[in-house]
Amino acid sequence: MNWLERAKDVVVIVFAAALLAFGYHMFIFPNEFAPAGVPGIATMIQYLMGFKVAYLTVLVNVPLLIASYFIVGKEFAVHSAIYTVAFSLVLLLLDDTDISKIAYYTTNGTSTVLAPIAGGVVSGFSYTLVMKRNGCTGGTDLVGALVHHYKPEMNMLWIIFAINALVAAASYFVYDFRIEPVILCLMYCFISSKVCDLTLKGFKEAVKFEVVTDDPDALASAIMKETHHGVTEIAAVGGFTHSNKTLLICVVNKHQIVQFQRIIQQFPGSFAYLSTVKETMGNFRKIK
Repeated sequence: MNWLERAKDVVVIVFAAALLAFGYHMFIFPNEFAPAGVPGIATMIQYLMGFKVAYLTVLVNVPLLIASYFIVGKEFAVHSAIYTVAFSLVLLLLDDTDISKIAYYTTNGTSTVLAPIAGGVVSGFSYTLVMKRNGCTGGTDLVGALVHHYKPEMNMLWIIFAINALVAAASYFVYDFRIEPVILCLMYCFISSKVCDLTLKGFKEAVKFEVVTDDPDALASAIMKETHHGVTEIAAVGGFTHSNKTLLICVVNKHQIVQFQRIIQQFPGSFAYLSTVKETMGNFRKIK
């Protein structure tokens, strides 16, 4: 990796950290609910004691970052450290900046659920930017990475879910024994994870068609001409008739499903089924 690519990674990570810090001041701090993971714990401590989230975030993440440097990997730890420092610095900067005129308050009669929805969208997008640069946002993500290193059979998502569930439960006692902060926390966690999953994989999804046919040459030619995607041919034998068949495999964009179905209808002796491809890599065209 050259210096330009490294610089680009740093810029993106810092942007993600600044974006999430801004989201905290816009949607979370003004509305008395805790977000996910360690920042959620820090938010509740700030609410009760006034100890700032920025300081607690650094204190918790320093030992985890040191451990991940030696256990998980240098680049992962460095990128995660850059995020942690940038997030904390922007939080401190915004602490001394009056953004009350643009912050979203639910106490003035506006919708309560919009705060965790907006905050979750910002959070999920920020997480994606950092993860694509081989880093994480610290806290529970670092704990999950360390546990996964020693026990790869364990699902990291369950570890993060367990911590988030504890944060949601604790928020009931912190915010004056009200159930609303618990619901808002769960909404925030759900939306954040969904947005992260969508931005990581959703735009790379495709559809795989597998077609059994007696006329592979003509069908393959039609598919390639109409969809502009390649076709793989595999020799096959019918289970009932024991006759020779050909299995065509083609991966197309999701919006080309109807187009592909129309092509198949032109070959009555063919049988096709489709499945979702979560991610495509290599030589695959995004047909607009």
